Amino acid sequence: MSESAVQRKGSFVQTMRAVAWSFFGIRRSAGSQQDMIQLNPLHVVIAGLIGAAVFVAALLMLVSWVVSSGVAA
Repeated sequence: MSESAVQRKGSFVQTMRAVAWSFFGIRRSAGSQQDMIQLNPLHVVIAGLIGAAVFVAALLMLVSWVVSSGVAA
């Protein structure tokens, strides 16, 4: 990772928003290009890991709720 990439000025909130859109798979090309220019790659990796952890936790909670409610019987 180059030092110039780490020095980018994109905020972590902006990074989380970009990662959230990427989880849905809907992002305009212009927005994606702008994100590549502005966002810090380290922040993107961290935001992706946080997003994946939240997604897995939500799935586990949903499965737990369905199993305990008796809907899956």
